[in-house]
Amino acid sequence: MKGLLEWLESTPWSIALLESLWVWPLVESAHVLTLTIFFGTVVMNDLRLLGWTMKSVPVSEVTKRLLPWTRAGFVVMVITGAVIFYSNPVRYYHNIFFRFKMLLLIVAGLNAFVFHRGIHRKVAQWGKDLVLPREARIAGAVSLIVWVTIIMAGRLIAYNWFDCDIQPQPGFVNWAAGCLTGAN
Repeated sequence: MKGLLEWLESTPWSIALLESLWVWPLVESAHVLTLTIFFGTVVMNDLRLLGWTMKSVPVSEVTKRLLPWTRAGFVVMVITGAVIFYSNPVRYYHNIFFRFKMLLLIVAGLNAFVFHRGIHRKVAQWGKDLVLPREARIAGAVSLIVWVTIIMAGRLIAYNWFDCDIQPQPGFVNWAAGCLTGAN
């Protein structure tokens, strides 16, 4: 894996992207801006699932109106995130916060999959209830917690407290970041 990432990092496009005066900030800005669109729609949907807001609006209506924006924000966010990773893949791969963020993205995806393939299929039956089914409330709470944590982890990627080239690090940190040290 490391050989592939080192090759990717040495490609002219990766180098140009990382050293770019304008492209890098534009890609990063697009990533953050689409994150705000995505997260804003997710929060509104999750707060409705928790029964904390828009109680008079059926869940199906909230989902119908927000999901296109959520999906569009997610697609652009993933594309720009992949471009950001491409700019410095070895550093990101070994960044403990990046790894944590990727793990949480899997959790968020599983939560959304279970929600949409499960309880949401019967939204016509419960979507107008004052107290929504427990599964819907749990999905909303998990989504909120996981996405807030993903955003925090994403922000912490910029800091190099635990980079592999800063040694000595605790053994757990070296293991979590995939650092190859003399002790490995």
